[in-house]
Formats: sequence, C-alpha cells, structure tokens
Amino acid sequence: MRQESFERPTEHYDENIEAIDEQICHLIKQRKDLSNNNPGFPTNELISAWAEKYGLYEDFLNGVFGHFLHEEMFRSMVEPKGFLRNIPILKSFEKDDLFYSVTFVRQFENASIVHLNIDRDDSDDVPGVFFDHDFLELSIEDGKGTTYDCRNAGGGGTGGHTSYPFIVSPSLPDDLSEIELVFKAYETSFGTGQASDEFHMKLG
Repeated sequence: MRQESFERPTEHYDENIEAIDEQICHLIKQRKDLSNNNPGFPTNELISAWAEKYGLYEDFLNGVFGHFLHEEMFRSMVEPKGFLRNIPILKSFEKDDLFYSVTFVRQFENASIVHLNIDRDDSDDVPGVFFDHDFLELSIEDGKGTTYDCRNAGGGGTGGHTSYPFIVSPSLPDDLSEIELVFKAYETSFGTGQASDEFHMKLG
C-alpha cells in the first residue's frame, strides 16, 4: 500500500514559462472554486473546438480534463502503521447475484482497514472474460459527526471472489457498535457521476 514518490521525468525546465505555469495553477484553483469542486466534463463539441482553436490534440485535452475530474486519486494516502488487532465483524448484504460481506476490521495505531468481500456464482462465466465490478466508495457514519478519510486501496481476486481493502483514518474505535459503513457503487472509476447503488452495514 506504500505510495511511490514522484520522480521528475526530466531535469530540464524553461524558467521563462514559470509565470504561465503558476497562472495555470491559479486557474485550476479558480475553476474548482467557481464550480464548487464539481465541474463535470466538457462536451465533445467544446473539446473539438478548443483543440482546433489552440492547436492541441483532442485526446490530450480529454486526458487533461479527466485528471481534473479525478483529483482525489492523487491525494496522499495514510500508510497504516503499528498493527494492534483484528476485530471480527461478520456483516453482509446481498443484492441480485452479489453477496457483499465484511468479516473483520484490521486495527492500526493511525488507521483501520475495512476488508469488503464480493462473492458470486461464476459457473456461467465465459473463460477469459472477466467480470467487471462497479467502482466502490466507502464512507463512515458514527452518529458523532466524525470525519473519516476512506480510501479504496485497490483489491483483486479470482473467479467469483473479490476483496477490496479500504484504508480509514483516523482509526475506528474498538467499540464499533455505533459505526455504520456506507458503500456506494459507481459505474465509472473514482466515484464520478451519480451512484448506481448504495448499501449500508450497521456494525452494532
């Protein structure tokens, strides 16, 4: 789960464009403020018009605005340190042919890890064709208004079983009776657009 440090792709930098680059940062901040950090995505017509007007590639502009949309993925992630204990949970939720379960929470001094499992019947799967899960986002409700940072730390699996660890900081309390896990599913990556589904797991 350790994040790799960024390395500059080149030592060269033209200092003549420093003011322009700072202005780009200023405009990004202004864009976030004016849109209440919910800008959406420019239409295909706008992308085409701007590409032609400024001599840029459409795919390049799509990539630029795509990064703006997914800024949260670049936020530093807490690295769990100082393992304390595993707390058994054994909570589940079922919808259609998917069985979601949280069997335990792993406690660290500075964070917790919530492990979400997704199981399904894969007997009718076509060999070589992988089942495409929605992107899942976790939030925590504790009845006290505590703000928890919940980050999807990847995941994986085989066949009909997939597991996703979510890093939660600060650490969840050892008494989880008031904790409710809220999972939202999105058809697009990084939790963009409208949630396609939502389910809750009350741990107490």
